Amino acid sequence: MGDRVNNFPPLPKFMRIKPCFYHNIEEEIPELYQLLVRRIYTLWMMYSGALCLNVISCIAWWAGGGSATNFGFSLLWLILFSPCSYTCWYRPLYKAFRADSSFNFMAFFFIFFLQCVLALIQTIGIPGWGTSGWIATVMFFSQNVGSAIVMLLTALLFTVVTALMALVLIKVHRMYRGGGGSMKRAQEEWSTGLWKSAPVREAGFNAVAQTAQGPSMPQYPAAVPSYPDNSHWG
Repeated sequence: MGDRVNNFPPLPKFMRIKPCFYHNIEEEIPELYQLLVRRIYTLWMMYSGALCLNVISCIAWWAGGGSATNFGFSLLWLILFSPCSYTCWYRPLYKAFRADSSFNFMAFFFIFFLQCVLALIQTIGIPGWGTSGWIATVMFFSQNVGSAIVMLLTALLFTVVTALMALVLIKVHRMYRGGGGSMKRAQEEWSTGLWKSAPVREAGFNAVAQTAQGPSMPQYPAAVPSYPDNSHWG
């Protein structure tokens, strides 16, 4: 693992800033959970795409007679929430599946719940908050139809992303609780400092995965297969 070179985010080689994370689902995530993690990674990209489209919608909103404040906030949300969503909820989930970490599962549940609430607020679209959600879009149809249609695309994408986030939260929670996970296990990891020993946990986890007949998470042998990774979102 020491020979691995960080590869995310992918940056041009001429830049002095180097990638901060090593991201390789096929290599680090057990095969049984790779499809689920890929889907959640796609969901993160969809959310980032919604934030980008929101900036375009706010430009159309501004051009149609709206406030420049919305455009300013939309840029702020893109710069702030796109990287923070990766580091604050996707990365803990990635590490949770990589090393079977109850602490990272709990971190994901808490932060991702807040992300779902935030996405819902962005979908609602309160005027002046920099998001082209439903309220702002419907109200603007009476002022500029062309701009409102562009805003409608963002509202639809935010709606889809919010719904998928809710499904992901339910699915991962069922997997974790179905495998015997609990707050007590996360507290034990915290109190013993085991959550800091990621290389040790991952080394043991990889050894088990290589010798086992099929891919499985060491502490979830019984119930997790009830929620196969190749199932539908619902």
